[in-house]
Amino acid sequence: MGEPGPPIAEPGPGAADAGTPLWTPSAERAAASRLGRWCAERGFAGYDQAWEWSVDPGSAGEFWRAIADLVGVRWHQPPDAALEPDPTRVPGWRWFRGGRLNYAEAALRPPPGGEASVAVVARSQTRPPQQLSWSDLADLVARVRAGLVDAGVRPGEVVAGYLPNIPEALAAMLACASLGAIWSCCAPEMGVTGALGRLSQLRPAVLLSVDGYRYGARKVDRGAEAAAIRDGLPTLRRAVWLPYLTPGSPAPPGWTGWAGFTAAGGALEFAALDFDHPLYILFSSGTTGRPKAIVHSHGGILLEHAKTLILHFDLGPGDRFFWFTTTGWMMWNFCVSGLLVGAAVVLFDGDPAHPDVGALCDLVASTGTTCAGTGSAYLASCAKAGIRPGARLRLLERNYDQTLTLSTPSGKVSLGPAASQRVWLSPAPRTKQ
Repeated sequence: MGEPGPPIAEPGPGAADAGTPLWTPSAERAAASRLGRWCAERGFAGYDQAWEWSVDPGSAGEFWRAIADLVGVRWHQPPDAALEPDPTRVPGWRWFRGGRLNYAEAALRPPPGGEASVAVVARSQTRPPQQLSWSDLADLVARVRAGLVDAGVRPGEVVAGYLPNIPEALAAMLACASLGAIWSCCAPEMGVTGALGRLSQLRPAVLLSVDGYRYGARKVDRGAEAAAIRDGLPTLRRAVWLPYLTPGSPAPPGWTGWAGFTAAGGALEFAALDFDHPLYILFSSGTTGRPKAIVHSHGGILLEHAKTLILHFDLGPGDRFFWFTTTGWMMWNFCVSGLLVGAAVVLFDGDPAHPDVGALCDLVASTGTTCAGTGSAYLASCAKAGIRPGARLRLLERNYDQTLTLSTPSGKVSLGPAASQRVWLSPAPRTKQ
């Protein structure tokens, strides 16, 4: 996405068999990508050879050490080995034994543009647009961290959020990571039963909650739900109230106001943590019983997300990364990891179909987003409404005589003939940093 560039050789119209790519990059475009350059630098003939090297047990450790070097991981203590057998662990392997690092430290490292460059672009239907520099984000993280320390939060304890996709949620997650606490969050559209079914399993020490939000033109008060969640978590030592829907309003009884909680600044420090120290806890959907907790580690998420974003998404400094998600979906965690590779992250809280179904396309264009993602349901809504992302985003459009069906966890979604014969491609490759 971005300004149109020179023409790119693309395949012409024609029917395609199942499994045939809709589009294949030119040799020049592939070579200009970060993946192409990385493969060439390591002497691989192409992706398949690099993939074989990455999954072979004899070389997988070397691959992941190369990824750590590519990301520029700052090891507080270098690992003794990248990969070694360990029958005491469920996978039978142990990764980066002895290595100590911190996800938040990696995420808050400014790109070549420096601390004054943009780190976060936030859009909301509840409050005016926001933009945070890397320095601004680090300061906010330090303030939340100080509030957590004042609440007595220690490494290994859980901090829970009932927060939407806003900078405060990102800062809270990074603040937890900086001191070794464990983050878990439910989006505020989730009800009390759903939230307690997840958070009560974790025995959190602190709860951070908004008072409500706007969804399109609709005002949604969540004060009663937040209070019920707080009361259902007997291990809490502090409950923090963020007046997001009604800015400036005082915190109700039993709550600590956000302003007071984040009043103290101070130096931002990063605990040196084991590679597999818990970073955050996500949950299964709960469709087959009680939601199942899924623990993700500092080192595992840092390397996996960075690898995917750099080599598969071709993301880096100068990019702006957006994914339409709430804090309750794992794609939020993936999106904010754009910071790991020096990209700015774009956050959105609200109704994607307000004032019309093309609202997300307009958001992508107005924020200068260079890489955007969404779910199949939104694309199906665009197809039904006749929305053409190519027209709104000035992407290259190619027509294909084939049906496009997206597979989703709940089944398959057909985009319909009006949309299935169009594929939107970004313009000419940019110079990669």
